[in-house]
Amino acid sequence: METPVFEEFDPASDCDCPGCVHWRRVAPCSPGARNPAAHRAVIVATAATALLGAGHAVPAVAAPHAPHRPGLPAVDEPDTPQGSRAPLHGTGGRPIKGNGPVKAPATTRAEVINRAKKWVAAQVPYSMDAYWSDGYRQDCSGFVSMAWNLPGNEWTGSLDQYGVRISKEELQPGDILLFHNPSNPEKGSHVVLFGGWTDYTHTAYTAYEQTRPRTRKQSTPYAYWSNSERYVPYRSKGITADSAGAAPGTPGLPAPGTPFPGASSFGPGANNRHVTELGRMLVARGGGRFYTSGPGPRWSDADRRATQAFQRAQGWKGADADGLPGPATWSLLVNGKGKDIPPVASGPAGPSTLSVPSLPPTPTSTQATPPAQTPLPPQPAAPTPPATSTLPPITPTPPAPTPPAPTTPSATPAVTPPATLPTTPSATPSPSLTPSPSGAAKGVPAYPGRGMFRPGADNPHVARLGARLVKKGFGAHYPSGPGSRWTEADRRNVEAFQRSLGWRGGAADGYPGPETWRRLFS
Repeated sequence: METPVFEEFDPASDCDCPGCVHWRRVAPCSPGARNPAAHRAVIVATAATALLGAGHAVPAVAAPHAPHRPGLPAVDEPDTPQGSRAPLHGTGGRPIKGNGPVKAPATTRAEVINRAKKWVAAQVPYSMDAYWSDGYRQDCSGFVSMAWNLPGNEWTGSLDQYGVRISKEELQPGDILLFHNPSNPEKGSHVVLFGGWTDYTHTAYTAYEQTRPRTRKQSTPYAYWSNSERYVPYRSKGITADSAGAAPGTPGLPAPGTPFPGASSFGPGANNRHVTELGRMLVARGGGRFYTSGPGPRWSDADRRATQAFQRAQGWKGADADGLPGPATWSLLVNGKGKDIPPVASGPAGPSTLSVPSLPPTPTSTQATPPAQTPLPPQPAAPTPPATSTLPPITPTPPAPTPPAPTTPSATPAVTPPATLPTTPSATPSPSLTPSPSGAAKGVPAYPGRGMFRPGADNPHVARLGARLVKKGFGAHYPSGPGSRWTEADRRNVEAFQRSLGWRGGAADGYPGPETWRRLFS
């Protein structure tokens, strides 16, 4: 009876009997073949001991076919192996529910990210067999199961049941990027937690993931380092709105009625998510022209100028339009009320452009007569010569003819002020206040719109702009000549052209507006 039992063991590698030669050919990598002392010890054991030993020897022979079982060698192990579906704390935990309809527990995005951060801080080691103190398996799918607060340990083949498929543009922190290889789940299948974009180009993001050797958080190219085209974005069915965050389906915007986070959240030195939310709301209300790289969490002058433009659009002045959001500004933005930021008629946005709403309205009458210059009553004395105007000579504006002089013979003629008086002297006029013809100048191509000249733009208008800049002598920043794709070289050359006109600040931001276009091509 002992002979069949002993034949189940891997023989020692130094034995020359026919059986040993046979087993060395069948399982050359078996760990039993490298331990002759253990083999000899089993031979002298009792039959009961041999039977127990046989139970361990069978998986050893099968090791090349099941490399992911506990205590077995890994042969051609994939980079992201994972365990199977299991209850919390493994097989010893409570039974996992059946295959009926699944329901994702309610959770917020902040809670998802906070749970992920706990594993990152604890440096949880990677394992397909071990379970962390919270009951979740220490592999990629167990990590996401933990972050989503699922009732058990799922795997890449079942996580999609708890989520809905979304697009890349809809990704928000707390969503996942899932790759499941159904033909061979242990070859490449992986899942990571999306933590937010690292920049406005949306080519890289912050990934939370469980991989060798431990949990990590790092910038990752979209969608992943390998098999990028096979990763699919998913959102948990249980995601709800944060108490002061965005509602599901509204990327980056706070929910209506979100309370004002406080004045300390905004202003120089502020760096938080409320600044990003403010910027996105301002962009949605017409303030996109103030941002050259998209709203971010760090407060910048672009945020101040966009906020000030929105405040002035409401008719506010002085301290009420200082560019720092207060409860009233925040309430209008989050609830979608108030007036949008008006578009600029000509030229890029700049500080001088923002002063336009505060100018007094132009009189509608063709002749404005100030109260101090009211005609005097008739005098019996000799006719009084016309008073000499103390105003500087004003060149009449071509479209508006100069009104005729008053004809009252016995009154002192009133001085006719211009239709629009300059409020403050300025050495260089703002492009937004510079008179421009009502239509396109002769020979000047029509302005294609601001959207043609933004990061990522690729169209013939960019190439046409670049060629004109070179012709005008503003192509110093092109390393190899202008092309159809908008680059930083285009922006710097446009900025150089704008500064040559004497423009400063936002008026010389390097993005061509209608006035820049007209002057460049005229």
